[in-house]
Amino acid sequence: MDYAGFIHFVRRAAQLDDAGARRALQAVLETLAERIAPGTARDLAAALPPELAAWVTTAARVEGLDLDEFLRRVAERAEVDVDTAERYAEAVFAALGQALGPDVITDLTADLPADFDRLLPRGRWVEVVETERFLRRVAERGALDLDDLEPAWWATEAVLETLAERIAGGEVDDLLERLPLELRPPLKRGRRRTGGRAQSLSLDEFVRRVAEREGTDPFTARDHIRAVFLTLREAVGDDEFFDVTVQLPPDLAAALALS
Repeated sequence: MDYAGFIHFVRRAAQLDDAGARRALQAVLETLAERIAPGTARDLAAALPPELAAWVTTAARVEGLDLDEFLRRVAERAEVDVDTAERYAEAVFAALGQALGPDVITDLTADLPADFDRLLPRGRWVEVVETERFLRRVAERGALDLDDLEPAWWATEAVLETLAERIAGGEVDDLLERLPLELRPPLKRGRRRTGGRAQSLSLDEFVRRVAEREGTDPFTARDHIRAVFLTLREAVGDDEFFDVTVQLPPDLAAALALS
């Protein structure tokens, strides 16, 4: 991935313009250089485009930053609040995960304490499906356009946001760890709206909310809900999927042929 590719990725993942994406990259990489060992920083710089490498090699000394201090410094550098800084950090780490080889990512992860795991594109022991692959499977199952994945994106966002309103916040957190960065915002929106307390949605209400968010009719929304749920099961595994769907009303699981 070249410099333009990094800008494009972070811009899309963090919902920024080009200037904002550059500011996010600089703030996160400069702060990361203050946290990781010099050897890891050199390896990271060698794997990055020259425009980004300079930001990893500017630290005068290495400090044992915890996650809170890391995000505070990112926020200060980017002149944003801490919640926005966390979104920036997630986007930059996701870009690094897409662009760099496994050896560099493994060394980088080893240099960071466990509380940084929530920023990483994949956990230490969890592989995360790529966004495009997820959307393609939704498109295939939902009879949507495979050449333009935007409708699959709308369907996926609508279903995930509604699902996050229906299940407990702890289960939303587990899904966040197992899904790619680009699919996390609708889950976070749904959880934020309910405060992490599961709402008791009927089948009809669940379908109605998805249809409204997607801008389609309830009949089509049912097909898309099923497509997203089946793809979600494929992405997170049977055990995690069971933990999610066991919270759903039986008529919803039966109507979508999920049980």
